[in-house]
Amino acid sequence: MYYQLYELNHAALQPLRAYADAVRVISQSPLNPFAATPMGRSVAAAAEVFERTTRRYAKPAFGIESVTVDGKSVAIREKTVWTRPFCSLLNFERDLPAARAERDPKLLIVAPMSGHYATLLRGTVRSMAEHADVYITDWADARMVPASDGRFGLDDYVDYIIDMLHHLGPNTHVMAVCQPSVPVLAAVAVMEARGDKFAPASMTLMGGPIDTRRNPTAVNKLAEEKGIDWFRENVIMQVPWPNPGAGRDVYPGFLQLTGFMSMNLDRHLIAHKDFFMHLVKNDGDSAEKHREFYDEYLAVMDLTAEFYLQTVDTVFVRHDLPKGQMMHRGEKVDLTAVRNVALFTVEGENDDISGLGQTQAAHDLCINIPQEKRAHYVQPQVGHYGVFNGSRFRSQIVPRIVDFMAAQTQGATSTTSTSRKRPAKGS
Repeated sequence: MYYQLYELNHAALQPLRAYADAVRVISQSPLNPFAATPMGRSVAAAAEVFERTTRRYAKPAFGIESVTVDGKSVAIREKTVWTRPFCSLLNFERDLPAARAERDPKLLIVAPMSGHYATLLRGTVRSMAEHADVYITDWADARMVPASDGRFGLDDYVDYIIDMLHHLGPNTHVMAVCQPSVPVLAAVAVMEARGDKFAPASMTLMGGPIDTRRNPTAVNKLAEEKGIDWFRENVIMQVPWPNPGAGRDVYPGFLQLTGFMSMNLDRHLIAHKDFFMHLVKNDGDSAEKHREFYDEYLAVMDLTAEFYLQTVDTVFVRHDLPKGQMMHRGEKVDLTAVRNVALFTVEGENDDISGLGQTQAAHDLCINIPQEKRAHYVQPQVGHYGVFNGSRFRSQIVPRIVDFMAAQTQGATSTTSTSRKRPAKGS
């Protein structure tokens, strides 16, 4: 019912949004004698603020046209190389000579499926594309996936990752940003237990909730206190008609966005007040920065109910992975099977989403990875977002990831195929 009311309110406001947009255009028209006055700019600013705060934001574009490789600007071509109902795999192909391109590693970036689109990692992709052949998971909005395409749960997520690694072939590196750290680690464990030759050369886990019992944050405590039944009864809704996914049970993106906004509501109110003043003062650069940030931040997607509930229950309520109780397709996920895949974990000193130590826990669970194939790094003075984006990410975290991947790539070339034998039972 709440989803239907949300859609109804959105539709009811459409004429007002159209009117506000028309007022903005008229107020800014060079033919309007009041356009350059404080009054004219105030009217235009008020109209734009209203229109932007009541619209539904579409999925943004990556918009990466070029990157710098070896000091030269190189064109980027975005293309889809693998697709399933709930995800597509995008490749940011660089215009490099074949011999030069082959020197760089293949990197699969697994974007979080937690409400925002994969474009939230635009800066991550741009930075890593300077050093690697980058692929990223482009998760679908569950609202747009017909119910006839079936369900999508945590097991399916793990299967998708394994399928993508098979598609990309051997000597691929994988990077999980935040939420996918758990399914990526599970997928690697499943592949290693099977002796899968397509298991990645290395995995980089960044700000991920491997063990949320360590240094729990407000988000972690909320999930544990409420329990899975509360989430099932209060946040799961059906997609209304006429969306393609009508009838599908989902965790709506607008609920996730409400949660995000309420955590720092005063900051968002001040940001919109400042945006209004920037428009009145004709400060175009500051106003454009606001638009760019909120065009991304306010674009949200629905998650399938089964994936959301299984993730909350497995990761945040029962802590199945660190307890050694996580299951995949009826089989226990055995992290002691991970022997050949190198592990690099990255955390932010001030992360208030995945507390300090939660990602590092992967090292204590993957006890059979040799010491020379593991590393951990804590980035000072950054929060959750700074772990995978921003100036410190580019200058301090990216070089460490690149060096770690390079070390494992060199090791892989000298390793025979027999190194991925299935571990002996009980070893």
